Amino acid sequence: MRRRGLLVAAFATVAAPALAQGVARVEVWRDPNCGCCSGWVAHLRREGFAVDDRVVPSVAPFRRMLGTPADLLSCHAARIAGFALEGHVPALAIRRLLTAPPAGIRGLAVPAMPVGSPGMEVPGQSPDTYDVIAWRADGTHEPFMRFVGAEPA
Repeated sequence: MRRRGLLVAAFATVAAPALAQGVARVEVWRDPNCGCCSGWVAHLRREGFAVDDRVVPSVAPFRRMLGTPADLLSCHAARIAGFALEGHVPALAIRRLLTAPPAGIRGLAVPAMPVGSPGMEVPGQSPDTYDVIAWRADGTHEPFMRFVGAEPA
């Protein structure tokens, strides 16, 4: 119970000011040659997030800093209100994380690059069904939300 209380207090300290201002700031680290990453950044901006888009020669150091499990990697990394994001996580899942964070969750990931996920839209191709995965500091993870393209399933 004490740990949960600390997590709630930490969330309130870090995330509440961003939510109170109406705009949550997302730090993104991505490869300069990746078009889908810039598509995901555009998705976040359309959804009202403020984005610090940082083009870097290697995303690996930021993934290590965020503690992203190796089996959940995709093409870019991000952080919002103390939570890590990996890959093409839809804005709806990010909002849910910020408003009702499950105890012990360190971040969300969309492993690989599912067709139709934000930034991975392919004209004429049906979107994939995929899970947004939530992970903890100990590396365990579980499904958080299911999507078809950018829409909840």
